[in-house]
Amino acid sequence: MDTIFGPLYTAVSWIIVQFHKLYSLVFDEDSGWAWGLSIVSLVIVLRIALIPLFVKQIKATRNMQALQPRMKKIQERYKNDRQRQSEEMMKLYKETGTNPLSSCLPILAQSPFFLALYQVLNKIAMGREVGVLDQGLVDSARNAHIFGAPIAARFMDSADKVEALGATLVNVRVVTVIMILLMSASQFYTQRQLMTKNVDLTVKTPFMQQQKMLMYVFPIIFAVFGINFPVGVLVYWLTTNVWTLGQQMYIIKRNPTPGSLAYKQRQEKLRAKGKLKEDPAEVETKKAVETARANRQQPRRMTKAQRQAAAAQAEAKQAEAEAEANEARTEAGAETEKAAGQKPSMTKETPEGGRPARTGQQSKKKPGQRKGSQRPKHPSKK
Repeated sequence: MDTIFGPLYTAVSWIIVQFHKLYSLVFDEDSGWAWGLSIVSLVIVLRIALIPLFVKQIKATRNMQALQPRMKKIQERYKNDRQRQSEEMMKLYKETGTNPLSSCLPILAQSPFFLALYQVLNKIAMGREVGVLDQGLVDSARNAHIFGAPIAARFMDSADKVEALGATLVNVRVVTVIMILLMSASQFYTQRQLMTKNVDLTVKTPFMQQQKMLMYVFPIIFAVFGINFPVGVLVYWLTTNVWTLGQQMYIIKRNPTPGSLAYKQRQEKLRAKGKLKEDPAEVETKKAVETARANRQQPRRMTKAQRQAAAAQAEAKQAEAEAEANEARTEAGAETEKAAGQKPSMTKETPEGGRPARTGQQSKKKPGQRKGSQRPKHPSKK
């Protein structure tokens, strides 16, 4: 392992030594402040270098959230054919340019440096040279204490080993327990912040359930493995958790996921400051809804007499409307007859109780014409 991780041991120890020289100008070179801040600075350097990967992680996480409904349909459609299901999933990833492993890139990229730091602190605890740390620097780091606990001590170390490092077992365990609790709490809050504020709540997917499970699993994993970490490694991991929390808060505030609670809160703030231009169609819809609500009147209760009067009034209006319609139709018929050139029939006064008497000229029948079937000649015909 030393052969494989040798270059990493050198890189990690060199960064720590450079920062130790810087902090030794302010603190005692053998103090826990000088060595502890050097480890914190190592974390900051690594996390700054990993910012591009963190951006890719955010994009990959959002893409995975957006693909969850389609992935769920594929799983339901090919639930009895695992091979076809995997093929369709890979096809979906290829079409959308999504890589499921992108969300793990920052953790995977940190892992080699984390393991290298772990081994460097182990060798310091054993008093062995490592990387660019010569024996003098190893002895200085080995005797450095953070709140009374050596940076190379662990929770599970024996009392004799802790006393050899110039500390007591109680101090080591109190410091390690506090740091493990802070480390687990920061991890839990980071995951909870992601779930409650930066997830599209309008879409219920299995991805959300997985994230919710990780919110509880990760802190437990950190607590279990934390008892075997040296104090210096706990400083490293607590620092990287705090960095992740702050970085995530910044991203959620500046660029939240559409549809999430943080997105809605940001839109409201921008709207209140007048920096958000609303969609005209949305504005018109809101105005229409408000107008309808303002004009809406609740039905009033009426007595029986009032209901009867209202019904009679309605019937009178209906009868009046029908009369007007009939009159209009009669006038329209008269105008039609006049336009067609029909002459009004000449009649004498009708005797009381009898039919109207026709004139002699009109009463004569033309040959071949039936009685009562006389039609007016067309003006164009002679």
